[in-house]
Amino acid sequence: MELQEKRILIVGGYGLVGSHIARLIREKYNAIELILAGRNPKNGEGLAKELNHAETAHLDLNEGFNLSDYGKIDLIITAMEDHRNILRETAILNGIANITVSEVADEISPTAFLGLHKSISAPIVFAGHWQGGILTLITKQLANKFSHITRIETAGLYDERDPIGPLVANEVNAFIGQALLREAGKWQLVDSKENAREIYLYDQTPATGYPMGTLDVPSIAAFTSAANVRFDFVKGKSIGSSQGLEASHDLYIDIEGVLLSGQPKKLRSIVSGPKGNSHLTAVGVFLITEAIFGLNGQPDPQQGGLYLPETIVSTDNIISRLRAFGITIIEDAG
Repeated sequence: MELQEKRILIVGGYGLVGSHIARLIREKYNAIELILAGRNPKNGEGLAKELNHAETAHLDLNEGFNLSDYGKIDLIITAMEDHRNILRETAILNGIANITVSEVADEISPTAFLGLHKSISAPIVFAGHWQGGILTLITKQLANKFSHITRIETAGLYDERDPIGPLVANEVNAFIGQALLREAGKWQLVDSKENAREIYLYDQTPATGYPMGTLDVPSIAAFTSAANVRFDFVKGKSIGSSQGLEASHDLYIDIEGVLLSGQPKKLRSIVSGPKGNSHLTAVGVFLITEAIFGLNGQPDPQQGGLYLPETIVSTDNIISRLRAFGITIIEDAG
């Protein structure tokens, strides 16, 4: 693949999440050209200079989106909210790959319908999963330990010391209301505040979790057939903060079922991203980007179609890959 010809438009490219995505791409792939787009491109000039082979561009989705303003684009990464779905629809109609990271389950239906009516010639990835799919990718590898799974309860912990905190708080306030979850084999849309659960953190401190309708829930239910699946948002002190370090972003994965050995098991795994929420999300997007272009030893670029993180990124050794990014994963935390 001729990487020097590849151009990636990162919308929100100099924000907290977008800047992490840009740095991860540049750290490994010097030849890819990066366009960092947003409403105030001057704010991204320092980052563009740091990255080399990068530029900033003005883009305000409230004013629309004219693809021709940005030249040839091979991938659009939507690292901010796009409630009108402008970027993804433009990508589909112009044969451009796209990754979208901020949406819940009921927001993807317009694209699903568009995909049934239009020919999709490039990968379109629904990555509105928690942390760009990191939670679901790890869960998929862990699920391979089981012959049968009855329950999977997951959670993401928000530490108020995390630099991205206000953005997460605003996003969650918008998402918490009604949440999609699976209970006793039935899909339910429930009131989040009336369906809280108590979650014990790494140090056995109790915390209250409120369900959210992230894409992790239908994804995990699909590949495990578990009758009970939910994702909860929790506020508390992260592992990083408790150690006197920067706030980490922590994920909790509790799987209940029968192991391949036939032994009943409740498996708790904890994932801790020491660089916080935005970096963990960026790692998820970076892995998807590699998969789209067929990088990192993958034989070919992905064909056109609708994808999820777990259908485009191999999960065979995902835990080992994530540890290479400095992410801590405790596979059996007790």
